[in-house]
Amino acid sequence: MRLRALLDTDALGLKLLGGEDELDRTVRGVMTTDLRDPSRYLSGGELVLTGLAWRRDAADSEPFVRILVQEGVTALAAGEAELGDVPDDLVEACARHHLPLFAVHESVAFATITEHVVRQVSGERAGDLAAVVDRHRRMMTSGPAGGGPDVVLDLLGSDLDLRAWVLSPTGRLIAGPKTSGPALPAEACGRLAAEHLTATRTGRRAPHRVLLGGTTYSLFPIRSTGRSPQTARDARETVLSDWLLAVEADAGDWAEERLDLLYGVTQLIAVERDRREAARTVRRRLAQEVLELVQTGAAPAEIAARLRVAAPVLLPGLGAAPHWQVVVARVDWDGAEIEGGPVAQALLEEILVDPLSAGPEPSDRIAVAHTGDEAIALVPLPAVSAEHDGSETGVLADALLQSVRDPLTAGLNDDGHLTLGVSAAVHSAEGLRGALEEARHARRVAAARPGRVCAAGHQELASHVLLLPFVPDDVRRAFTARLLDPLRDYDRRHRAELVPTLEAFLDCDGSWTRCATRLHLHVNTLRYRVGRIEQLTSRDLSRLEDKLDFFLALRMS
Repeated sequence: MRLRALLDTDALGLKLLGGEDELDRTVRGVMTTDLRDPSRYLSGGELVLTGLAWRRDAADSEPFVRILVQEGVTALAAGEAELGDVPDDLVEACARHHLPLFAVHESVAFATITEHVVRQVSGERAGDLAAVVDRHRRMMTSGPAGGGPDVVLDLLGSDLDLRAWVLSPTGRLIAGPKTSGPALPAEACGRLAAEHLTATRTGRRAPHRVLLGGTTYSLFPIRSTGRSPQTARDARETVLSDWLLAVEADAGDWAEERLDLLYGVTQLIAVERDRREAARTVRRRLAQEVLELVQTGAAPAEIAARLRVAAPVLLPGLGAAPHWQVVVARVDWDGAEIEGGPVAQALLEEILVDPLSAGPEPSDRIAVAHTGDEAIALVPLPAVSAEHDGSETGVLADALLQSVRDPLTAGLNDDGHLTLGVSAAVHSAEGLRGALEEARHARRVAAARPGRVCAAGHQELASHVLLLPFVPDDVRRAFTARLLDPLRDYDRRHRAELVPTLEAFLDCDGSWTRCATRLHLHVNTLRYRVGRIEQLTSRDLSRLEDKLDFFLALRMS
């Protein structure tokens, strides 16, 4: 607002004492102070209200005014309640420094002026930003976007003093403000994403307010353009793919106009998100074509030709053909007929991005197709890893879900399951069919494990670990009970620690000396315990078959 508007409001009781030529200055805020040096609390553009308690004599006015001018204050308003008329030394100091000065009648409370200025400034800022948002929306719907989400976030910071970030459902930072201020830590991003997904799945009305580290955030969903909560059949169709806007503010007491403005911002960001989704069409089509060739048993030469087309798109600038990995994902919902393929496709595109990377672009080098309820990713590995066998390079199942497990578990709630399987790296078209089957087999291993979010890699397919998840629960319980229950019962009655002794003995490959040392026992004591185990179970720990049975029982228990 302009200073001139303050004089036009009779209820404020302001009288201009100096600065007639400066009345077109802009007021960005208001502050009340009686400190001799209030500089630490000033950011520029304020109308400063003072009761003059800082003034002990005429010499105090000059340094006080000088500080206000150095900090970019727009004007000073001095109350008449303390000293009656505003002192001449203050009027003269303001005139020397060209700082507009008002007198506040003793009948007017500073709170009245503060409330008026805040209401006017907030309303004008909201109106200005709404106009900017509307202009950008018209531009983005008629042509290429100019700057992406970062531009909108900068507008929120400069025009409404709101810091905000765009996050993916896994908690990855898509965009943030470029203005000064602490960055949003990765841990906070993950926590906010998890809170947002939890609130969405439980049907809470947005914006979702979250207190994190003493700071309140308001979370707004960023839904695809043209889709509203009323048009979406089921929140589970998109909950794992929608972005969110995290605003560092408590929106609980916001006026409807400001809430509408923020929802307009989310719609603007959604336009850019949809545009990026459309740009992924080429990569998805490439993946779909390669997948169809692999599944129909096409000749390796035909598949290789298609890969040569895909490589420049996924790895621009690299002349050598890369190695490839296949990742298979599936999202299942208990008791719901929801097409899982598109959900898994969008989610896999996000999961395969380096969690430490910021921005929406890194996923542009991953091609993901979907067939039925299954999403299949063709992940290129740079040719620099060609001297390796792929076992320790590229995508690793153990690390794939490490940073996204908590948010995704919140989004899956108590009725969803995400399972992933990862193949070894292959360097030719001939290996892709085997890699696809390997990834699918690994995903089935992951599906047999407990938990909402599970992954398995190709390394696990050459181990007894592969067999254990497929043992029926009743067989598993009967097998372990027959071997271990006698030992557990004996341990409960005598505190003999037979089960820990058995575990250590097998872990030491049946070495009496090493096992006794590990358990801090005399060898004779260890022999006594092993003999008791054999007596209670009618097994012989010198026989390989009995050792194997005990080993499997411990792993399945």
